[in-house]
Amino acid sequence: MSSEEFQDFDVFEEHTTDCANVNTGGEAEGVSTGDSGVASSEADNQEKNEAFAQANNDAGNQLNNAATDKAVPADLQLDQESGSAASSSQAPHPYMAQNKSFARRTRHMNESLEHTLEEHGKQYMIPVQPGIAPTAVAEDSKPISYRKIFQRKALVRVEIGSGVGTQIVAAAHSHPDRDYIAFEVYRPGLAKTIRKAEALGGLPNLKLIEADAQQALRLLLPEASVDEVWTFFPDPWRKTRHHKRRLIQEDFARDVAYVLRPGGLWRIATDWDDYAWSIRDVIESSAYFENPYTGVNPDPRDPEGDRGGFAPRWDNRVMTKFEHRGIEAGRTIHDIVGQRL
Repeated sequence: MSSEEFQDFDVFEEHTTDCANVNTGGEAEGVSTGDSGVASSEADNQEKNEAFAQANNDAGNQLNNAATDKAVPADLQLDQESGSAASSSQAPHPYMAQNKSFARRTRHMNESLEHTLEEHGKQYMIPVQPGIAPTAVAEDSKPISYRKIFQRKALVRVEIGSGVGTQIVAAAHSHPDRDYIAFEVYRPGLAKTIRKAEALGGLPNLKLIEADAQQALRLLLPEASVDEVWTFFPDPWRKTRHHKRRLIQEDFARDVAYVLRPGGLWRIATDWDDYAWSIRDVIESSAYFENPYTGVNPDPRDPEGDRGGFAPRWDNRVMTKFEHRGIEAGRTIHDIVGQRL
């Protein structure tokens, strides 16, 4: 989106909203079938993803633009140096230098998907001010206004890595009284999400953001404004040397905590055992979350024995082909829940 097109939209708050005060009663989302998050844990795609992500990170070393983090409460501030005017001999822009949790696929879209975006994109896509990279937003972005986007006040739930949209489309269709936002970097997946929504007659309670949530979440969403955040089957980055690329780590937990209301839930699922142990550690060691399932549902393969800490499978999570494949391959699906303190 060009800067001129961006100026045509007014979906941003001058100040943070009060959406955190919405009544939180009601049942969870309904279920459907199909594909889910873009970052699947399928081993056959892992090598390609790692190569693309390495190239993406290496490219950051060519850029030297300056940036400073958006101000956030001191207890949620990222541990990251502020940028300043840089010369070619100085460090790259912080976003380009950081490890990415995804490999952005630039697959060409077919004519049908291009048409879907062209015809219906403005109904679903939230315009963002472009940042240093195609997946980044401007560091001085203002938080969006839910009232302006959805034209009402309702519970807001967010999915990170929505893939082709099966989960979030099913939820938005089943619960028209709630509002949903998806973060996704895979453009064909966004087009397929829109196509699914339109096949149901349109979903005015569903909006999409084409951006890396690892950078954009805390910039675009108001503080304490989200009822639930979902991160289903993020890329496990199987090799030990690539574990630093995993999305769910301490820094990102602080960002999720920033946007969640007190008592709000962060729902996570993975089919990779050592990632499950790691996610549990992130949640239980965080100053911003508690694990409501601490000590229950132990896994016999857990290196910490009977420690447990895993939730039962969330009934309202869509059973996708990725989850089916994990089960068929003999992997255990672990659900982990973090509740905002």
